[in-house]
Amino acid sequence: MKTARHITDLKGHIGFWMRLVSNHVSHAFAQKVAADGVTVAEWVILREMFSSASTSPGVLADSIGLTRGAVSKLIERLREKKLLTRTEAAGDRRYQDVALTAAGRALVPKLAALADQNDAAFFAPLATAERKALLATLKKLAETNDLRNLPTE
Repeated sequence: MKTARHITDLKGHIGFWMRLVSNHVSHAFAQKVAADGVTVAEWVILREMFSSASTSPGVLADSIGLTRGAVSKLIERLREKKLLTRTEAAGDRRYQDVALTAAGRALVPKLAALADQNDAAFFAPLATAERKALLATLKKLAETNDLRNLPTE
């Protein structure tokens, strides 16, 4: 006769609680940036580009951890919204440079403030030491598990 195996309760998993909190933090942020006409994935592109004058879609894809096709679609959407420009190299359409427009560059600090406000609202119940410990723990888990792709959803 088989012995019944203990099955951990769903709410007994750390991953359950991380996903629950993450989903709510992300959803609230998505609603905030949507008011400015961008998605979270577009915000990631804008924020990643903010520190450079221009870059290529390939470099951007590598730094974010998305496929080049996904990045190309996001670049096109942001170009249509006039938040970035895409310039093809003379004589070779395979090589492109993308750069934030003035409107895109002006939008990033506003969206960054929304990200800061979103974090502050969700993590306000934690003392400063708890927030620092949580951040250090999550960074350690990301590093140990070699998690490099930026979250875009």
